[in-house]
This record gives sequence, structure tokens and C-alpha cells, in this order.
Amino acid sequence: MTIKNQTEIKIERQASKERLEELGVFNWSIWTKEVSEFPWTYDESETCYFLEGDVVVTPDGGEAVSMGKGDLVTFPAGMSCTWKILSDVRKHYKFG
Repeated sequence: MTIKNQTEIKIERQASKERLEELGVFNWSIWTKEVSEFPWTYDESETCYFLEGDVVVTPDGGEAVSMGKGDLVTFPAGMSCTWKILSDVRKHYKFG
């Protein structure tokens, strides 16, 4: 899939165990964060898999995108956005 612009967030809803194993997701670091809201800019792309949580990410100048438990998400390099964590997050993540 080609990233059309810097605000395109790619989401695979309820990614299969096979897909996650193929990517090595369970060997990635884990990040946790409580309910909060904060700005973020991606210096490089990030792929993450949500183990827990419910989040709305709004790219600057773009539409809000909801994601959470079971979703495999890729954020593009160069994207600035606001994270709004609705329920505590626990996710595997990898940059680059």
C-alpha cells in the first residue's frame, strides 16, 4: 500500500495471530499510558499492536481515527497528531 500523504494511518482491525507472528510483534517493546491527551510527531514510521486500550488519534488538519485492542496500526513518518487515550493503553511497538 502506498502512503498517499503524511496523515494516512493504516489500520488492520483484529489482525490474525499468523500476521502478528510473521511481523514478530510479540518480540517488540511494550509501551503503556494512562488516560490522557497529548500532541505527538512521528520522526519515523511506527507500527504498533494494541493489547489493551481505546484511543482516538487526530492528525493535524485531518480526520479523527479510532483504534484499540486487537488493532495493528502503522503511523507514517512526519505525521503530527493529537492522541486522546480513552482507556489505558498497552501496546507492542516498533519504529522504522
